[in-house]
Amino acid sequence: MTDQPEEPKKDPLADSLLPIDEHIEEGHDAEGRKVRHRGVYLLPNLFTTANLFAGFYSIISAMNGRFEVAAVTIFVAMVLDSLDGRVARLTNTQSAFGAEYDSLSDMVAFGLAPAVLAYEWALSGLVNVGLTVAFIYVACAALRLARFNTQIGKVDKRFFIGLASPAAAGVVAGTVWTLRDFGVEGVHMPIPLVMLFALMVAAAGLLMVSNIKYYSFKDLDLKGRVPFVAILIVVLVFAVIFSDPPRVLLLIFLAYALSGPVQFLMRRRKKAVL
Repeated sequence: MTDQPEEPKKDPLADSLLPIDEHIEEGHDAEGRKVRHRGVYLLPNLFTTANLFAGFYSIISAMNGRFEVAAVTIFVAMVLDSLDGRVARLTNTQSAFGAEYDSLSDMVAFGLAPAVLAYEWALSGLVNVGLTVAFIYVACAALRLARFNTQIGKVDKRFFIGLASPAAAGVVAGTVWTLRDFGVEGVHMPIPLVMLFALMVAAAGLLMVSNIKYYSFKDLDLKGRVPFVAILIVVLVFAVIFSDPPRVLLLIFLAYALSGPVQFLMRRRKKAVL
């Protein structure tokens, strides 16, 4: 009986020490066999990275007193955030890595950036109270994103449970952009108005972690045929937005943020009547 050389033992830590571009995901081929894919998809993650940069740039701009730029950049981040998911679905490049990366980017763009903007623009005048309100918003955004990740595939995709973090960020950024457009400096506002702004920021944060349902628009068929008048309506919507971006965007996001509580109260009233 001849001695055979022993096979080298596989290092159990080998896969865990791979660089980021060697990320491994498990899947199944056409015959149902388990396969392992190395690497990450480039195209959707480019949009996610741009979203992350927009949030980072908004924070830097707010810290340097460029509040309008900070607010506008948050809206740019919203566009990029809406594109990365749609690009991933259209190109069939969804991945667990992309979903986690998107959540981390959203935390920066729609959690930290609006809170820093609100604090630097007005809440810093309230000292510890302003710091607390800004932190409440950040914490609620983090909880909202964590809860959303755990609910994927378990809830009706037509609705969000709680206000989506981009919508909450739109309320905060839209308010700052609109008031700045009127020449209002947050730190110079009377204390009652600063307190009102603080309540709005805190309310936006609390709505994110509420159990109120919001329509998600995810059941809209963007690939199917639509009547010609639908294109005209889209053109009209863009024309209205660009006619006065700060005020129109603020009204849109305020209306959406209020739509959840209004529908919630209407359902409660209907149940009480029945």
